[in-house]
Amino acid sequence: MRCIVQRSGPARVEIDGRINGSINRGLVVLAAFAPTDTAKELEWMAHKLTHLRIFNDDQDKMNLSLQDVGGGILLISQFTLYGDCKKGMRPSFIGSAAPDAARQLYHDFAALLKGKWPTVAEGEFGAKMQVSLTNEGPVTLVIDREGSP
Repeated sequence: MRCIVQRSGPARVEIDGRINGSINRGLVVLAAFAPTDTAKELEWMAHKLTHLRIFNDDQDKMNLSLQDVGGGILLISQFTLYGDCKKGMRPSFIGSAAPDAARQLYHDFAALLKGKWPTVAEGEFGAKMQVSLTNEGPVTLVIDREGSP
């Protein structure tokens, strides 16, 4: 599992001109799934996201988590995070889970996050989306958790 996590002010995802999900402040999470991912990776990532200390405290140090500041999570599926650009000019996506498996992992992950955090907004798996956000800092992290083959 791979997530790109951005500390964000207002953020939203639009599909066909309508807002599908939005947050006022929190984390924008782009999530991709590998063929070996299981519930274990989803649980690890959900815990990591809700406890990750990337919000500034009174001394302007990244020392606070969502647990401390509130806010929301805007979750977006993005299989292209596993794009391999080492060879040629066109990315290979063989590192991504197959669409049916990835869809189930995404829905399971969204449900898990919603069970752990009160404000989780989403995009739509497989949809063409326009994501808008105000990256605060900017702070952007890549978090990997690979499943066992």
